[in-house]
Amino acid sequence: MANHASAKTRIRRNDRRAVINGARRNRIRTFIKKIEMAIADGNATDAQVALKNAQPEILRGVAKGLIHKNTAGRKLSRLSAAIKRIKG
Repeated sequence: MANHASAKTRIRRNDRRAVINGARRNRIRTFIKKIEMAIADGNATDAQVALKNAQPEILRGVAKGLIHKNTAGRKLSRLSAAIKRIKG
């Protein structure tokens, strides 16, 4: 158990941030799943629209320190390449 007031405050703050970060991470995963489902269906236009909607959310995760910049770039690159493959 924490002995200092600042440590107790950090524990409370970390608990609050864990809830927020978990929700944000879940939101990003949902956006990615929408893209992957559209790709699996072979629907390039829906996948492109889903990617356009997901991109700011993924980059917001980078800005908030939720995911690494290179991880986000790799995910976006692989998804856009998959969309390009199904386009023709």
